[in-house]
Amino acid sequence: MPRDMHGARVADILTPVYVCVMLLRMATTQITDDQTLSGPMSDLLKEHEDLAHVPKLGEIITGTILEKASNSLYVDLGSIGVGVVYGRELFDDIDSFKHSKIGDTIQATIQELDNEDGYIELSLRSASRERSWEELRRKMSQDEIFETEILDANKGGLIIRMSGITGFLPVSQLAPDHYPRVEGGDRTKIFDRLNQYVGEKFRVKIISAVQDEEKLIVSEKAAVGEEMRDVLGKLGEGTIIEGSVSGVVDFGVFVKFQVDDKDLEGLVHISELAWQRVDNPADLVKVGDSVKAKVIGVDQGLRISLSLKQMTPDPWLKVGEKFKLGDKVTGEIFKVTQFGGFVKLDEDIHGLIHVSELPEGSQQDLASVLKIGEKKEFTIISLEPEEHRLGLSLRTNPEFKQRTKKKIISEEPAVTEEKISTTPDGTEEKDSEKAEEKKPKAKKTVKKKKPEEKTAE
Repeated sequence: MPRDMHGARVADILTPVYVCVMLLRMATTQITDDQTLSGPMSDLLKEHEDLAHVPKLGEIITGTILEKASNSLYVDLGSIGVGVVYGRELFDDIDSFKHSKIGDTIQATIQELDNEDGYIELSLRSASRERSWEELRRKMSQDEIFETEILDANKGGLIIRMSGITGFLPVSQLAPDHYPRVEGGDRTKIFDRLNQYVGEKFRVKIISAVQDEEKLIVSEKAAVGEEMRDVLGKLGEGTIIEGSVSGVVDFGVFVKFQVDDKDLEGLVHISELAWQRVDNPADLVKVGDSVKAKVIGVDQGLRISLSLKQMTPDPWLKVGEKFKLGDKVTGEIFKVTQFGGFVKLDEDIHGLIHVSELPEGSQQDLASVLKIGEKKEFTIISLEPEEHRLGLSLRTNPEFKQRTKKKIISEEPAVTEEKISTTPDGTEEKDSEKAEEKKPKAKKTVKKKKPEEKTAE
């Protein structure tokens, strides 16, 4: 701001006392260690000891705002003189500048003792940033929850500003209501979703404040967690909830519901959607569908695990009433992989045909035998209800692979252990045979030792 607009105010400060103080300072700076000041100057020094302070570069001082312009701030520093803040030193702490008014007391750091206009150049940035970091550390140590505005967004999260310090709210620290659920994890779609939050205010808590690295990290999830702790305590395993599908992704389905008028959200993992195999959750539900689900887990990170399939009886418990080992069954091939194909026998029971169970000569060309949508007659060669597994074969003379039941395990542990450790690729039968072969050999060896012992005697 031009000097003529402040000339009167500056002149008011240049009182006779002020002039005397300046002369006093000049005098004291010329006195050596073995000299002392005497006379009127000495009396003035005793009367105004606080005025004898000589300011230094980098010192933080307190003053009162004299005048505020669009790009400058003039500060009354009392006996020191008049300070001015402008340029980068002003706008680097734009929050303090915007909210300041004439008469306010502020702190600033001395950048230059006497510029070309005769003012003491000050910086709001240095002083205010130190105070800001102190305040942020205090908030973090006290687990304080506060409100902050979202300034910007990137693909990793949201940008915020607290007391002039820029901070970051990672996607992983967003509360369930704001977490961007995007099918396939498309980063562009995630950014578009995050960008919608710019201008909104979130309640957050500081989880990291490192001044040396200029690193400020906040969490909305931690803030909400404090408020939701009691509510989550009411969600024990087995609780049945009613809600609506709020998101469908490749790894499962999100369901939004309420407990004590509080909005909550849980995840139904793809493995908990149905008893049969599910490749695409979107084939079963869509956003907006009303569902009932069972709570199967709640952790301290606000993750609520839900299950849709556990709302209905497990069809595999009665699979023995429908299918038996050796049965000829008709099924539809619905998925083909490099190790075989998945076959739909009915709405609830699906089976697997391993590549080793294809007809002779076709094992190297799955596509010629297993075609999606085609129906074929298969032979059931293994049935494991507890593991939800049913093995099929297209071979003319397949080898059956019935698992040994638990009752038999206690009777013949050595033989049964070999059977349970086998794989479904055709080696199970061979391993079992080896185990059976080892048993009689062991008996023969024992019989041979007896006569040898008698001979020794």
